Amino acid sequence: MTPTELVQRQLDAYNAQDLEALCNTYAVDCVIAALNGAVTQSGREEVRARYGKLFADYPGNRAVLVNRMALGDVVIDHEDVTRGPNGPRLQAIAIYTVKNGLIARVDFVK
Repeated sequence: MTPTELVQRQLDAYNAQDLEALCNTYAVDCVIAALNGAVTQSGREEVRARYGKLFADYPGNRAVLVNRMALGDVVIDHEDVTRGPNGPRLQAIAIYTVKNGLIARVDFVK
């Protein structure tokens, strides 16, 4: 699977709110951080907790891919995220680094 295919699998799982499928795209020792900022999650179990809470809090949450770029093991997505029909909406850029067939790091710009 290419890095782009892996990131698409992750996005599809996110939109389906399939927590297990989503977590299975991440490395056990993955890192999620704000770009040039603090690490917000470290490890697959913290990713599971983050997205488990997000899915519970926002059952209508969806991300629409606006644009995608890829070079080697890095995939950059611009996403339009809506927390639900009447929920907040935000724009995000996610910079995914893939290693050994799994997402090793994500840096978010919001």
